[in-house]
Amino acid sequence: GDLLPADGVLIQGNDLKIDESALTGESDHVRKSLDKDPLLLSGTHVMEGSGRMVVTAVGVNSQSGIIFTLLGAAGDEEDDSRDRKGD
Repeated sequence: GDLLPADGVLIQGNDLKIDESALTGESDHVRKSLDKDPLLLSGTHVMEGSGRMVVTAVGVNSQSGIIFTLLGAAGDEEDDSRDRKGD
C-alpha cells in the first residue's frame, strides 16, 4: 500500500503490481515489468511486490500534479464565469 510520491521508470522489479485507480478509475491492479509497462505514476499505490525506479517528474510536473493543475484551472474558469454573471 505504499504511495508513489513521484513519476518514474522502473529499473528493477519483483512481481510488482500497482493500483492506478486514483488516476485511471480502473480497479484492477496493473502488473509492471521492465519490458512491458515500466512507467510508474505518482499518486498510485504499490499493492504487491517491490521495485526501484528512476524519478522522472515530481510535484506539478508529475502526472497527478498536471491533473490537479488542470482541475484547478477548470475551477478558476467556473469561478470567473460566476463572477461575470453577477456583474
